[in-house]
Amino acid sequence: MRNAFASLTSRLVLTVVALVVLVAVLIGGAAIAALNAQLNRQIDDDLHRLAQRPIFIEGSQPDFPSGGGGPGPGNGGSEGAGPQSLLVTFEDGQVVSAQMLGFGPGNTVQLSDDAVAELRDVPADDHVHQVDLPGFGTYRVIMRTSGDQSQVVGLPTDRNDEAVTTLIGWEALLIVLGALVAAGGGLLLVRRQLRPLTEVAATAHRVADLPLAEGEIDLTERVPEHLTDERTEVGQVGAALNTLLEHVETSLEARHRSEQQVRQFVADASHELRTPLATIAGYTELARRRPDDGIVETALGKVEEETVRMTSLVEDLLLLARLDAGRPLEREPVDLTRLLLEAVSDARVLAPDHQWRLQLPEAPLEVVGDEQRLHQVVTNLLTNARKHTPPGTTVTVTGRADGFDVHDDGPGFPPEFVDHAFERFARLDEARERSTVQGGGGAGLGLSMVQAIVASHGGTVALTSAPSSTTIAVRLG
Repeated sequence: MRNAFASLTSRLVLTVVALVVLVAVLIGGAAIAALNAQLNRQIDDDLHRLAQRPIFIEGSQPDFPSGGGGPGPGNGGSEGAGPQSLLVTFEDGQVVSAQMLGFGPGNTVQLSDDAVAELRDVPADDHVHQVDLPGFGTYRVIMRTSGDQSQVVGLPTDRNDEAVTTLIGWEALLIVLGALVAAGGGLLLVRRQLRPLTEVAATAHRVADLPLAEGEIDLTERVPEHLTDERTEVGQVGAALNTLLEHVETSLEARHRSEQQVRQFVADASHELRTPLATIAGYTELARRRPDDGIVETALGKVEEETVRMTSLVEDLLLLARLDAGRPLEREPVDLTRLLLEAVSDARVLAPDHQWRLQLPEAPLEVVGDEQRLHQVVTNLLTNARKHTPPGTTVTVTGRADGFDVHDDGPGFPPEFVDHAFERFARLDEARERSTVQGGGGAGLGLSMVQAIVASHGGTVALTSAPSSTTIAVRLG
C-alpha cells in the first residue's frame, strides 16, 4: 500500500482531485456566506422597520405590515402557528413584558428568565445583534429606547439556518460527486497524456535488459521519432534518451574496438618476440652442438643482434604503455631547426641513394616539448620514408612555426590503408610479412609511436597519400 500513490499517474490524479475539491469548497463557502448574509440582511431590514414604530404597552400586539412587512425569514411574514418574534419591554431597568409573539390573538409565549438575561445585555446602539436564547434558538435583535422605557424586538434565524444547512448538504454531495468525476476523468486523461512517456520508459527497459558487459553490442533501440518532438516535455525526454543511447552505443563500440586492439596488440607483440627468441634458441643449440667449428662466434653475434632487436621492441612497447597511462613528458624549449637539420643529415648518410631536402624559414623554429621524443618522431618518419620508397625518391622536410611536414614522391600508401596507418603493428599486408610500412625495427610501431608522442605533446598527425605524393603533417600544441 505504501507505493499505491507512488506513480506519476496517481500523483497527478490526486492533484487534480485535490484542486477540484479545493475550488469547489471555496466556491461553496462563498455561496453559503453570501446566502447567509442576504437572509440576515432581510431580517435586519424587517427589524429596522419594526424599530421605527411606537413602543407597545403591555399586552398589546405589534402591528406588522401585511404582504411581507411582518417578521419571518426571507419575506418578513409567515402564517406559522408557533412563535415568530420576540418583544421585551423594560422600564427603569425592570422587565415590563417579555413575550414570544405569533400571528393571531393568544399566540404568545413568555420568555424565560435566562432568555431575558441575554436580551438585557443587548446594546442600545440602533444596530442589529445576534443572540442565542436558551430554549428558543438564535435571534436577530435590536433595542430601541424612548424616555425611561426600552424595548427589544427580535426575529428568529431558524429558517435562515435551515436554508443554509440545506445548501451545505447539497454542496457537500455535489463536491463528493465532482471529486469522483474528476478522479475518473482525470485518470483517463492522465493515462492518455502519459502514454508517450510509458513508451519512452519501455524503450529504456528494453535497453536495460540488453547484455552490455562484454563483446560486440548491437544497440539499435531508439525512442520512436514521433516521441522526440522537443516542443513537448515528453519529446524532450525522448530526444535526450536517444542522444544518451547514441553516446552509449559509440562508447560501447569504442570499448569493443579497444578490446580487439588489445587482443591484436598482444598477439602481434607475441609474434614479434617469438621470432627473435626462436632465432636465439636455434643459434644457441647450434653453438652447443658444434663448439669447435667456429660457429660459436657467429651464434653469439646473431644472439646479440636479436637481443638488440627485442630490446628495441620492448622499449617501444614500454614507451607506448607509459604514454597510454598519461605519464607527462618533459616540457622544455626545443630548437626544432637544429633537430630537423641533424635528422636530415643522418638520413643522407644512411640512405645516400635518396634525395633529401630540408626547407626552413629564416626565423629560428622553437617548440616546447621533450627533445628526445621529438627527435624520435622525426627519425621514425624519415626511416619510414627511407625503407619504403625506392632509390631516387625525393624526401622533403619542411619546418613550420607549429611543427613540420615530411613529403616524398614515392609510390604512396594504398588508399585502404591510410585510415589504419597509425595503428600499432599496422602492415601493408595481412600475412605478417617482415616488410612493414613502419619504422622501429620492422615491428610495425613506427607511425603509432609518432602519433602517441605527438598526442602527448597536445598535437596532431595527419596523413595524405597518393601516387608520387605522400605527406605526413605534424602539428605540435
